[in-house]
Amino acid sequence: MLTENRGNQKLKHLFYLAVFIVMLEFSGCYYDNEMELYPSLSGCDTLNVTYSGVISSIMSVNCNSCHDAATLSGNVQTDNYNDLKVIADNGKLWGVVNHENGFTFMPKDRPQLSECDLKKIKIWLNAGALNN
Repeated sequence: MLTENRGNQKLKHLFYLAVFIVMLEFSGCYYDNEMELYPSLSGCDTLNVTYSGVISSIMSVNCNSCHDAATLSGNVQTDNYNDLKVIADNGKLWGVVNHENGFTFMPKDRPQLSECDLKKIKIWLNAGALNN
């Protein structure tokens, strides 16, 4: 009888533990909602796409490790506005990042840039690839 009570107590404790875990899972705080905390993650923020505010960061994360002044892979430099502007104006930037036929796909040996980053680059290019 004593063993039976201990078994029932263990089951009872497991039941309460399971209920507690389920309650924690479904009782998240408003501030735990990632979309509320970081609204820019819920979509692609294409407002105010500028070289200094957006494009230079995309280049830094995806391109500059191979295309900076020290490395200069393919004789292409993306770590400053003036050099990036040259390949922006001649169409090479869009061709390589958009994986168009006739261009070497970039970033090399990595997945294509996200749709969001591609949108931002296209917006910047269509606006004249200005240095602002």
